[in-house]
Amino acid sequence: MNNSIQKILVAIAGGEASLGTAKYAISLAKWLNAELIAIYVVDMKALNDLLRVKLFVQIEEQEYEHDLESQGERYLKHTEKLAKAKGVTISTVEIKGIVHEEVTKKIKESDIDLLVMGELKEASSRRETFYDESERIFREAPCPVLVVKGDEEIDEMYDNL
Repeated sequence: MNNSIQKILVAIAGGEASLGTAKYAISLAKWLNAELIAIYVVDMKALNDLLRVKLFVQIEEQEYEHDLESQGERYLKHTEKLAKAKGVTISTVEIKGIVHEEVTKKIKESDIDLLVMGELKEASSRRETFYDESERIFREAPCPVLVVKGDEEIDEMYDNL
């Protein structure tokens, strides 16, 4: 049987939910014998918006950017450790930019067959839906998108690999 899913990209957003998303992507890559890439995008648009509305002064923005970079590095290293524990080869990418644009660009550049991402937040307004980065990734991705939810089931699936 020819496997049409050879490259999987998992979008890591940070937070505990990202670990479930990563575990699902790792499991899927193992079952399909697919290449796995994890991406974390430091959200420069959000940082610039905080600076623009004067919620941050420049030095605070730089500190927050560094914190986000460190967080991304931690989550990517943890994802890499989870993958290696299950014998899955993974490459990781941390990049700065506008989240939906960078994820979409990576999908195109790497010829990704499937994007795995975390559950979409419930929007309280149309405007919020339009500007939510996860929602934009979901809508703009030029490949099939698998949205992951159900942490308990995912943990059990990952543990039984």
